[in-house]
Amino acid sequence: MSFTLHGISVSSGIAIGHAHLISHTSLEVAHYMLPKQFIAEEIARFEAALLATRDEFTSLRSNRPTHAAAEFDAFLELHQMILDDPLLSVAPREMIANEQCNAEWALKTQTETLVAQFDEFEDAYLRERKTDVTQVAERLLKKLLGQPGHHPLSARHDVEMILVAHDLSPADLIQFKPHQYAAFITDVGGATSHTAIVARSLNTPCVVGLHHARELIREDDVLILDGDQGVLIVNPDKPILAEYKLRQSAWELERKKLKRLRTARANTLDGALIELHANIEKPEDIAEVKENGATGIGLFRSEFLFLNRDSLPNEEEQFEAYRTVAVGMEGQPVTIRTFDLGADKQIKGVERVANNPALGLRAIRLCLAEPQLFRTQLRALLRATHYGNVKILIPMLSSVSELNQTLQFIAATKQNLDEEGIPYDREVKIGGMIEIPAAALALKVFAKKLDFLSIGTNDLIQYTLAIDRTDEEVAHLYDPLHPAVLHLLSHIIGTANKLGVPISVCGEMAGELAYTRLLLGFGLREFSMFSAQVPNIKQRVLTTNLPKIVLLTQRIRRADDPMKIRELLERLNA
Repeated sequence: MSFTLHGISVSSGIAIGHAHLISHTSLEVAHYMLPKQFIAEEIARFEAALLATRDEFTSLRSNRPTHAAAEFDAFLELHQMILDDPLLSVAPREMIANEQCNAEWALKTQTETLVAQFDEFEDAYLRERKTDVTQVAERLLKKLLGQPGHHPLSARHDVEMILVAHDLSPADLIQFKPHQYAAFITDVGGATSHTAIVARSLNTPCVVGLHHARELIREDDVLILDGDQGVLIVNPDKPILAEYKLRQSAWELERKKLKRLRTARANTLDGALIELHANIEKPEDIAEVKENGATGIGLFRSEFLFLNRDSLPNEEEQFEAYRTVAVGMEGQPVTIRTFDLGADKQIKGVERVANNPALGLRAIRLCLAEPQLFRTQLRALLRATHYGNVKILIPMLSSVSELNQTLQFIAATKQNLDEEGIPYDREVKIGGMIEIPAAALALKVFAKKLDFLSIGTNDLIQYTLAIDRTDEEVAHLYDPLHPAVLHLLSHIIGTANKLGVPISVCGEMAGELAYTRLLLGFGLREFSMFSAQVPNIKQRVLTTNLPKIVLLTQRIRRADDPMKIRELLERLNA
């Protein structure tokens, strides 16, 4: 029987293949008592499962694709921290010993206790992390039950496979990607979830929020996934299948054509040059940056040098990483952001506990609170400027006093390098991220003291609308087209242009095709995104005539009706 399901498109493209269903282990387990002579053996079984789960996380970290989204590392770090929580790693062993129960039951009981603690948090972000607790417990339970992790069908190399699951974590996507699944679909999830971001970075078609797909679809059903429209067709009839095969061929041909644009300049039809840069997390990402034709690094997230390790990177290690990128880009601009740690990205030795991490001691606030850590990074950054076109970007600025302190740190570091006779670019450009509404509204003050600006749309939208985009209960309210967001973006870009200060966007909006002409109409001339998104955005730029879109863009900026805004945006992109 053929039927159609509608979900949320999070990664575009058309995939046709056979369903492969993934089951997640339920925490419903049996409870039984053990004779005393078997207690030590049961504890050893639990410890072996715990070690195997840790090894799995280590393997995921070491085999992480270079183009995986930045959020993947933070997500993996969070899951490792949860696994090491005493309620999951220690308490079950004590319960096995004291109550003579089986390991599965002890794990289930302690997981429920930990989840209940998260339910008591007032902060929505922290409450939502109970899902992460359950996912970690499920991984551990699989090891206890002797079940393998998620493995694809090893014998089906002759057909395309589409992965079907109730839910997939970003770690799952990374595990499955090497097996060449044509697409991913899940019952739950939203457009701004970590899973969605990872899927986009892997350039794999993905639709989420299908609700009951996992229950309705059977193993080996023929599926058509339209990642552009968020549509899933199950067991299509022959005419529909033939039509989508033609669409798929056209889509694949278009992807091949886009690759030919790699060396083309991103000029609009009226001759304006648009800079398309890439976001990276590690030096090895450079190969993909060049492959996709990006003309620079618009955002090097330096915090990923600090994650998933037991010790902090010293000055030499950081310097080598920054220098490698600077040299590898061969004179093209490289913007390195000082570490944006805190919130959901913690490092050993400087952990912080906060009721609301997203509003707490993170990014530049943490840098200023840990001066030795900050000085070490600044020395490495400044030394690297001698080897390429390196700029330094300061994240999450909210006040001029923060900026003044930061500039003083930089000046003092330069003086130390001068005294030691270490070369660096004395004219190095210093920029600031505009991702807090306070900074956006006080932009003129920041612009006077900075050489360039970069808009972090992810946090700017989140803070403007007071919405945690990782919380599925409110994620649907996260709206880049909210009139307040559009006013802020237009204000930031317009003000920077009037003041003659270079301005870019390095958040998710920069890589969304639907927003390219809108941002161009606002006056943006520099974008930075996942490198896999560069070819699509370049093609949109090449087919855009700036004088023709300005009036429609102004109408969008003045509109206050969400439906009207979307209607005008469709006309803009027609």
